[in-house]
Amino acid sequence: MDSKKISDFIRKQKVAFICSVDEEGFPNVKAMLKPRKISGLHQFYFSTNTSSLRVKQYMNDSRACIYFYHKGLIKYTGVMLKGKMEVLTDQKTKDMIWRRGDTIFYKGGVTDPDYCVLRFKAESGRYYCDLKTESFTIE
Repeated sequence: MDSKKISDFIRKQKVAFICSVDEEGFPNVKAMLKPRKISGLHQFYFSTNTSSLRVKQYMNDSRACIYFYHKGLIKYTGVMLKGKMEVLTDQKTKDMIWRRGDTIFYKGGVTDPDYCVLRFKAESGRYYCDLKTESFTIE
């Protein structure tokens, strides 16, 4: 498995789907803007509201997956990564992924208590392209 090829593919996508587990043990999925920061296939950082349902779910159960895809005219490519999601509220991490214009979502700015960071740490994944699927681990 070519991890650079997968990483390059992920960086080009504009949307990510994040999955959490609810209190009844059922999977929940949500479309998000692409990660704010990506470290290879190991770590992905998303901004979100501290008051969101996902944050509550990840605080109770950190198991998660994220999914990226691209549908062309005749070709479909997808990457699913499984791992753990952390909710980070420290100012250093919040500052790291803050962008100008985020005040649209967080009126109090980078120190808004309703602004936090989700850090996904991948452990394994599956890559799909041209009717072929391949599983891989992330080291």
